[in-house]
Amino acid sequence: MADTTGQLSDNAANTPAARNAIGALIILLLAFAPQLVELAMALAGQIAALAVRSPLQVMSAHGAALVESLPALVRQWAEGGKITLRSDALLVLIYTYPLMAIALFTWLVRPRAPQDYFGGVVLMAIALFALWAASDLSGMRGFTFGPGTAPRMLGVLLLGMGAAVAVIGLVTEGPSLQIYHWRGPLFVSLAILSFAVAIRPLGLIVAALASFLIAALGTSETRWGETLIVGVVLTLGCALLFPYVLGLPMPLFPRLLVQ
Repeated sequence: MADTTGQLSDNAANTPAARNAIGALIILLLAFAPQLVELAMALAGQIAALAVRSPLQVMSAHGAALVESLPALVRQWAEGGKITLRSDALLVLIYTYPLMAIALFTWLVRPRAPQDYFGGVVLMAIALFALWAASDLSGMRGFTFGPGTAPRMLGVLLLGMGAAVAVIGLVTEGPSLQIYHWRGPLFVSLAILSFAVAIRPLGLIVAALASFLIAALGTSETRWGETLIVGVVLTLGCALLFPYVLGLPMPLFPRLLVQ
């Protein structure tokens, strides 16, 4: 794959303040990436009838969660009962709110090693998304073991490592940001988000193969014949490994075919 970075040119748009503002904006967009992906899926579902919710339902649900999730959490905690929140609210609390705070912090500070700082923030975003995605699995609370134990441990570990890297980039001198070619990271990120959104309505087989093919768009060197063969083999392996070997409750086929 071609090099993904290059040196920044010396102009006004690449001053530290401008790069910091752009970085904060990118983090803010990253905070709403799952919602935007689901909205895109819902819009596409108007044609292919694949989405679970309509675009209006997606926007209203996430908008309500953005406003009501924190008050609901505080109210349930004050009442002393069991805290039960919808997936939309958990997404906002676990993923969106922390990244919004990081975006605001990024806009206000000047990292001394921007490359390390933003790299740490990306690791933190991946960890937060993993913690949310596994929040409905057993073994995610207390000391009980289950399918969510490994995602919880790895997510917390990655979150701590990302925070440490970001802090190092904040307080120590280091390399500045470089121009980044977005094709590879963009399509890999879209593949991960697409799998997370599509696994339930489309099933493991369709979601895994589609995500693999989306990730393959990240490079111009992809040979589609070989890629399709590898994708089919990996998809079949996942279809045997997760539901049957590991016993994870993952649907194999699209919901429309099962119903």
